[in-house]
Amino acid sequence: MLVLLATGTAMRAIPTWQALYAGQVIACFAIALMNVLMPGVVKRDFPHRVALMTGVYSAAMAAGAAAAAAVTVPALHAIERLTDNATGNAWALALALWVLPIMLAALVWRVHLPPKDAHLGRRHVLVRGLWKDSLAWKVTLFMGSQSSLAYIVFGWLPTVLRMRGISAVDAGLLLSLSVIAQAVASLLLPLLVARLPDQRAINVTALLLTGVSLMGCFFAPLSTMWGWTLLLGFAQGASFTLALTVIGLRSSDSHVAAQLSSMSQGIGYLIGSTPVKGRSR
Repeated sequence: MLVLLATGTAMRAIPTWQALYAGQVIACFAIALMNVLMPGVVKRDFPHRVALMTGVYSAAMAAGAAAAAAVTVPALHAIERLTDNATGNAWALALALWVLPIMLAALVWRVHLPPKDAHLGRRHVLVRGLWKDSLAWKVTLFMGSQSSLAYIVFGWLPTVLRMRGISAVDAGLLLSLSVIAQAVASLLLPLLVARLPDQRAINVTALLLTGVSLMGCFFAPLSTMWGWTLLLGFAQGASFTLALTVIGLRSSDSHVAAQLSSMSQGIGYLIGSTPVKGRSR
């Protein structure tokens, strides 16, 4: 999947919209499958540290997104200076540069792959009754709820802040600040989750804080936006980490975790990506 992701990312170097869209489809296909597999890997390799390791990798995801947003434009400007912008395709090269860390990750995973005969007896075995299990559906709906809120923030928060009178630069900074807060929450939350015998209260609290802080960003005075943005990022980071963590905590082994992850993320992201028809004025 990392090689496939590298292929889709490298296609961005081709300065045509067809290559850009095709590469995006290939890259997102690989990312989706890796997202499904990771909870099973954590459950297999760290069965007694599910919360901690889930927090580490979800924090890495948030940090990677923040790094991409921060580094891509400076990389674009550097490429333009080096090439004198002779071809006008510097943007494509700046996007394709992200193939380098992907290939590095692929090399690391290649070294640490388990033997081919590991878990051979569990291949192609479906977990019976998973789609009829009420707990599995609760995990799925929780994943879908936090995904919906995440897509609302990524898609609409900068636009709403601009409409409220905040400059484009400040709106971008506020969104970046929210992403950084997500990474912090992802690292700190496992320390709390590991000490709790039941995660229901903290799950509900994280979703409520996400909704309240989102309303604060939409309607509170502009002078308080930094505080609301920080709270929103922290709450969303907590929700996302919790959604991934409960997959491992509610699974008996890595095989169940992988299939519960497939169910919860497949349906959850489908719920989260449901288009909402709106009208601008």
